[in-house]
Amino acid sequence: MSQIFPRWANRVPKRMLIATIVVLNALVFGVWYFFSPYFLWVGYQPTQPVPYSHAIHAGKLGIDCQYCHTSAFRSPHANVPPTQTCMNCHSQVLTNDARLDKVRESFKTGKAIQWIRVNQLAQYVEFNHSAHVNAGVACQTCHGRIDRMTEVRQAKPLSMGFCINCHRNPAPYLRPKDKVTAMGWTPPGNAEDFGRKIMEEENLHPPVYCNGCHY
Repeated sequence: MSQIFPRWANRVPKRMLIATIVVLNALVFGVWYFFSPYFLWVGYQPTQPVPYSHAIHAGKLGIDCQYCHTSAFRSPHANVPPTQTCMNCHSQVLTNDARLDKVRESFKTGKAIQWIRVNQLAQYVEFNHSAHVNAGVACQTCHGRIDRMTEVRQAKPLSMGFCINCHRNPAPYLRPKDKVTAMGWTPPGNAEDFGRKIMEEENLHPPVYCNGCHY
């Protein structure tokens, strides 16, 4: 009696199994990457109402982060500077520059400039800014080299994995408090050894349990 199916049909189940595994893995990887903060959030760069350049202010001019973000070391939230902070300089510098029309209008009317938030965190996460910078976590650890950005963009994913990795081993990211805002600063010698000394001196033990960040 002749065979009903050709001999090559014997290879079909094996090929279908391999194809199914490949497709499922590709699907899992696609969801893992394309729906993750690495893809959705990193690089987010909205157009702000005023073309403010951190590359000029923080980079070329060397203005310290705390001059504008005055509450970074003493508040759970780092403040957006009021118009008065801008006008401390721009009442005398670039006084007729059209790019600053909205700044002058805001100062005159008292109506705040509607800046667009750049760095995103999940709404169910409680992040205390002052706790981190007072522990010695540098601005650039989470915000990247802001002093090189003409327009601010989100440089890091700020995801749960990103935070947990630092909480489990914060040593490489720690520095003296007076160097927290110093862009590009590197510790002498081995960064992790340097950071472990800070952890011992400050008795730092970042939480890795759920309610450390989720209240």
